[in-house]
Amino acid sequence: MGGDVITVFLCGDVMLGRGVDQILPNPGDPALREWYVHDARDYVALAEAVNGPIPRPVDFAWPWGEALQVLDDAAPAARVVNLETSVTGDGIFAPGKEVHYRMSPGNLPSLAAARPDVCVLANNHVLDFGHRGLDETLDALAGAGLRTAGAGRDAEAAGRPAIVPVEGGRRVVVLSFGMPSSGIPGTWAATGRHGGVDFVPRPSDTAADAILARIRQVKRPGDIAVASVHWGSNWGYEVPRDQVAFARALIDGGVDVVHGHSSHHPRPLEAYRGKLILYGCGDFIDDYEGITGYEQYRDDLRLVYLALLEPDTGRLRDLRITPLQAWRMRLRHASSEDARWLRALFDRIGSGFGPCGTGEPEGTLVLRPA
Repeated sequence: MGGDVITVFLCGDVMLGRGVDQILPNPGDPALREWYVHDARDYVALAEAVNGPIPRPVDFAWPWGEALQVLDDAAPAARVVNLETSVTGDGIFAPGKEVHYRMSPGNLPSLAAARPDVCVLANNHVLDFGHRGLDETLDALAGAGLRTAGAGRDAEAAGRPAIVPVEGGRRVVVLSFGMPSSGIPGTWAATGRHGGVDFVPRPSDTAADAILARIRQVKRPGDIAVASVHWGSNWGYEVPRDQVAFARALIDGGVDVVHGHSSHHPRPLEAYRGKLILYGCGDFIDDYEGITGYEQYRDDLRLVYLALLEPDTGRLRDLRITPLQAWRMRLRHASSEDARWLRALFDRIGSGFGPCGTGEPEGTLVLRPA
């Protein structure tokens, strides 16, 4: 963190389960219940068919690849990731779902390699192995000293924000919640009697008011408030009007950053009243490398979002984006050609920013509020 800004790292879905889990030192049971794939190692084979052999086992830092140096160089005050997998050895698959993600608790050092300050959990895979799997996930993350938000053993715990102390006595306050548009079943909602996720049925004024009331209970002068929401479709650049209105209502009510995720590629982003709204960050780590069908969205490109925020106002000074690419289940720097493609994309789908520029180190994209 520089003296006059608080830098927050944000990214999309971190899926260290399924195929990624299989290349790490302590892979879990590879069995799947998908209609087209029954063994998680098949996803490794698909990736290898596209980009070549993947050594096994890899070290725990492998999936993050060159992202780790980017983060070390930026030294963000807070690192916030959406952990979209259960961390469990349980074998009871949640019924009614087509896809299940789990990573072995023995591979948790892979998550810890990125030193996340907050793992948001209100997503559509954290209960893929039921409440026992959720309990094991929560225990594993707590045992590793990792803060969580968005899921818990009851509604109060699921709705409790994670708080990250930063320099100058300030804090980054992260509230995590999810909506059915991302595929979260309503039955996964945490209640007073059982665990689950902090579930918001729809993006409404009433829901925004309830979230803002919770944030006001904990936010102090000088704090940065991040609302991390799992919502929206997997593909496409159109954002529904009710989502736009909801995100803006959060900003109007005192949220400083809206951190949206669930989409498999970056979706529109907005500087609204000088503050940052990311409607969908795209995936960050997954085993999708060999899956085809949506190449026009370039879902192989993965983005490090670094929001440089004014500490007293929460206003966005700069949004610095480092483009990476998934290659052999590892992140490497994207090419200059890919960076140019992304610049043109952000100029098209961004709102409230000036033209997308470049910065240091080489390859960094920079967006500033207009």
